[in-house]
Amino acid sequence: MTGIKTTGEKKMMFFSGRAHPELAEAIAHELGVGVVPTKAFDFANGEIYVRYQESARGADCFLIQSHTAPINKWIMEQLIMIDALKRASARSITVIVPFYGYARQDKKHRGREPISARLVADLMKTAGADRILAVDLHTDQIQGFFDGPVDHLFALPLLADYVGSKVDRDKLTIVSPDAGRVRVADRWCDRLGAPLAIVHKRRDKDVANQVTVHEVVGDVEGRICVLVDDMIDTGGTICAAADALFAHGAEDVIVTATHGVLSGPAADRLKNSKVSEFVFTDSLPTPGELELDKITVLSIAPTIASAVREVFQDGSVTSLFDEQ
Repeated sequence: MTGIKTTGEKKMMFFSGRAHPELAEAIAHELGVGVVPTKAFDFANGEIYVRYQESARGADCFLIQSHTAPINKWIMEQLIMIDALKRASARSITVIVPFYGYARQDKKHRGREPISARLVADLMKTAGADRILAVDLHTDQIQGFFDGPVDHLFALPLLADYVGSKVDRDKLTIVSPDAGRVRVADRWCDRLGAPLAIVHKRRDKDVANQVTVHEVVGDVEGRICVLVDDMIDTGGTICAAADALFAHGAEDVIVTATHGVLSGPAADRLKNSKVSEFVFTDSLPTPGELELDKITVLSIAPTIASAVREVFQDGSVTSLFDEQ
């Protein structure tokens, strides 16, 4: 299958870095194109070399790279690939970032700290990106860091419809793991017609200000609770929130997140958790040691492919989510 798709006088080309080739192939299949053959390798000192095997002159180019571990390597490879497309006279360059690296560093909490999420956006723009397409950014403000169009896609319809098809909705409660996720959790409530609960974290002042106490706001006793988050990294916060729900009488807990970062002790924490199911998208590759029966991975490829198609055809990406 060729990596080129034409519509009238326009030509689409689809490229992928080496971070998550399975997702790239799935998106290309949805689009009815192939991934453009690319020669890429590391020199002995770690420098990255990239060369495309087909001409990109005059093409609308879509380049996917999800920022998985080792994250700095894959961001650098993506920047090099953008630069190569710019120097190959691409008509436009849309950078697809299913998981946007450094998204948690989106503001200064203290003096002398960087805003690394802004730096990543600046680097992409300098390299030659015209547009960014991302899935469930950690905070909405990251869209304003890039000087150009940013298409922000949502996995909520995919995740919510899956969960809604498996459980008794009359017993369902949507739970935000902290105050920052309430807005997203509220959209889940609207979609599934379920009530909302919140896990609130505070410091226990009676134990030297060191122990975190999880308070549950809302009725969870005897309920099937769905904890919703944008990402799970080491799993400590979400598993502690699940424990708090069980302690308050929850019948069952399901955890959903768009991005399964799953680093460090995540494997042991998820394996030993009382949570019945963890549901992620394939925005990031799932580590082999986490191929557990309680982990479900849903494909985000159709959602990304639909957005790519709208961008290429000068359509509306927003219309994909207007009724969600």
